[in-house]
Amino acid sequence: MNLSGKVALVTGGSGDLGSAIAGALATAGADVAITYTGNADGAATTCRAVESLGRRSAAVQLDQADPVANDRAVDDAAATMGRLDVLVNNAAWNIGVPFPQLDALTTEIWDRIYDTNVRGPFQLARAAARHMRRQGAGRIVNIASIAGLRPGGSSIAYASSKAALIHLTRCLAVALAPDITVNCVAPGLVEGTRMAQRIPAEVVEWARQSAVLHRASSPDDIANQVVTFCRADSVTGQVLLIDGGLHFH
Repeated sequence: MNLSGKVALVTGGSGDLGSAIAGALATAGADVAITYTGNADGAATTCRAVESLGRRSAAVQLDQADPVANDRAVDDAAATMGRLDVLVNNAAWNIGVPFPQLDALTTEIWDRIYDTNVRGPFQLARAAARHMRRQGAGRIVNIASIAGLRPGGSSIAYASSKAALIHLTRCLAVALAPDITVNCVAPGLVEGTRMAQRIPAEVVEWARQSAVLHRASSPDDIANQVVTFCRADSVTGQVLLIDGGLHFH
């Protein structure tokens, strides 16, 4: 797919990683709509960055844990931008609950994580596919986590939700073929993000030193891989780890 003149929707576009993905898609020639939950200033900053690259942008407020909001957000973005060719399911929600503290992982926390991290991406993909199929082609890229492939991360609910997103990627790749490809990027610790800054310094250093490259994931590497998946015509159902080689340990 030549991204020039295409339209992408990036969820969670007000955050550090979402902004990097939006910028990479705009650099590749796409117009970019984003969603945000509450960070309107961050969303405006991302939109300005896209427009500084000569591309159109739009921001749509969305809490994707709300089951009635997702279809409307996709339709609003497509109507505003005139079409929809790419969906990047980047938005997620988590909270730190150590694995052994099972009683602290309440039903409310579990449901909020799964509503946002699994059901939301499914509903968004389903809604986006309607627009993409009318045009005869489309690309969906899900952002998961190394926690979906090995026990770890901020909580059991978060890790298992990312495992579900990885398998959802493969299931949607079958369901939406041959017109729409569906792939997944699974980062490790992402350097330079606000989330990484909330992690204790010793944990960040452990992640760096445990990776064979002695460094963690880069937002730019993740964003560029999203673009690569979007450009590819014969790649679908794939999950690519970007973690500095942490998964080898």
